[in-house]
Amino acid sequence: MIRHIARLIIVALVFAAPLAAISQHESHGDEHHGEQVQSDAHNSKHQEENNDSHEVAHEDPHGEHHEEKFVAGDFIMHHIADANEIHFFGDVSAPLPMIIYVEGRGLDVFMSSAFHGEHGGHGGHGPTHATGPSTGVEYTKDENGVSAHDEHGEVLSIWDISITKSVFGMLLILTLLIFMLRAAAKSYSRRPGKAPTGLANFLEPLVLFVRDDIAYPIIGKGKADKFVPFLLTTFFFIVGCNLLGLIPFAGGFNITGTLGVTIVLATLVFVITTINGNKHYWGHLVWPPGVPNLVKLIVVPIEIFGIFLKPTVLMIRLTANMSAGHIIILSFVSLIFIFNNSYGAAGGIGIGVFSTLFMIFMYFLELLVAFLQAYVFTLLAAIYFSEATQEPHH
Repeated sequence: MIRHIARLIIVALVFAAPLAAISQHESHGDEHHGEQVQSDAHNSKHQEENNDSHEVAHEDPHGEHHEEKFVAGDFIMHHIADANEIHFFGDVSAPLPMIIYVEGRGLDVFMSSAFHGEHGGHGGHGPTHATGPSTGVEYTKDENGVSAHDEHGEVLSIWDISITKSVFGMLLILTLLIFMLRAAAKSYSRRPGKAPTGLANFLEPLVLFVRDDIAYPIIGKGKADKFVPFLLTTFFFIVGCNLLGLIPFAGGFNITGTLGVTIVLATLVFVITTINGNKHYWGHLVWPPGVPNLVKLIVVPIEIFGIFLKPTVLMIRLTANMSAGHIIILSFVSLIFIFNNSYGAAGGIGIGVFSTLFMIFMYFLELLVAFLQAYVFTLLAAIYFSEATQEPHH
């Protein structure tokens, strides 16, 4: 019975996913068409949108027809980039708070839906505007971010600390981890000396894996205990963020694919490694023993550069690997739009079957990558901590 249900779900995904993707693209096209009509109303006349080819066509003063075709690169970047709202599907989205401090004017707090013409963060194809409720400042939001102007058009200095989609997702994961890990800890305190059950039974193998298979063998059992809390926090945080990005119609989070998040994680690793570096560690970096002085002039700058290169590699590896999976999946979604524009709905649905099957394969591969990248980041962090605390061998 379970096998039959699973087969029905897969068949439904195969045929429903391309149709859902096409319908979502149609809603985006409608929004863009509406904005073009407003901006070009004084210069040209626009024809009705061609529903079969999903292209926007209009006539210029010379009588020629121009068609705006689907651009895969713009579509992909829209979905993996951070935004000031959470887009679920079609026109359904949830605005997020905009928190902007204007120097000399004060603080403005309002929802991102206050920007005129903004539809889900990806429907707006041009500058959108909003007025600060507290300061009366005119804000302009475009692909470069948010800027502010006074009543005379002068640019104002601002601090934009708004809650973006990645920030919201990060706070959500941290909150869930606090509740989950506290619940597991209370379970152990209520049942001392007994086998864990429920959530604690699920989390215990992961905790033991990080401690016994990563921290203890690499750092050493005596020195690893002070690094285990950070390694566990990093592991669970990355896994949680990665899994959140794989939930369908949950907003398309790409938290660990955002440089602002991964650079903080890498900076924490750098700070902990630097603070815990012992005399042996710094001695080999600044003035390695047994190396000719002439060679030291070459080796020492490379070693110093390596101190900053290691966390940079951590940041780039995590960001690139998590974004790559989303880009591959969205590339196959783009094939549906491209074939739909070129060969009509039959072509879109035909390539949609192939694309959906491959997307299902990539989805399960991304589940593996979600845990693998958390493991790699935690493993490399443990290696850096081990190098910093390693004692000299005689």
